[in-house]
Amino acid sequence: MEDRRILSSDETAADLERHVAMIAQEFREGFEAVDRIDRPAVTIFGSARVAQDDPAYTSARETARRFAERGWAVVTGGGPGVMEAANRGAKEAGGLSVGFNIELPHEQRANPYVDQLLTFRHFYARKTMFVKAAEGFVIFPGGFGTLDELFESLTLIQTGKVLHFPVVLFEESYWRPLLDWIRGRLLVDGMISPEDVDLVTVTDDPQQVVRTILECYDRRCAEIPAEPEKADAQ
Repeated sequence: MEDRRILSSDETAADLERHVAMIAQEFREGFEAVDRIDRPAVTIFGSARVAQDDPAYTSARETARRFAERGWAVVTGGGPGVMEAANRGAKEAGGLSVGFNIELPHEQRANPYVDQLLTFRHFYARKTMFVKAAEGFVIFPGGFGTLDELFESLTLIQTGKVLHFPVVLFEESYWRPLLDWIRGRLLVDGMISPEDVDLVTVTDDPQQVVRTILECYDRRCAEIPAEPEKADAQ
């Protein structure tokens, strides 16, 4: 595993030089893949372990379908579970379905509903593309990887690294204990500011998910001044 070798402490200078070149190439490939997405996009996260009969699978599929029907691309991690559901919903609606997969010790297979697929070796390159490609995140129930993506997005927003970036949590009952802890400990102890609590929207309604992200996108576009028309050449 490339990441495991990079993170070990016994690398030689030649090894490190090779790693740097490989990482740079992976970022280039990622940026090129994002550039091929020819429409607004949303990134959808969630557990790889849910089955097709799980409510999260059904909801992710419907949510992605609604985005595709509005002309948006859907980006996922390209694997099974919620990722498969979202790619499937987008593809079934005739939308653009994108998967940014990752090489893992126990290989994560790509799901069969991806139109554009790129497999990464490094998590940090992959996560950069999730943000760069998208106008917002939708987070379905998931484990450590999903939580990592959630808190990384909130950190980028909190620190001003990205602007106008909505984060929607799906399934209120799943996220309530975490949000209660954030309000009851982090906020009370002064670890975050009151406005940080409002960085996420929570809903159980796929239609509300789409509305939240599209309204933010429309507001952002309205705030961008139009480029002045060029005078005709004389």
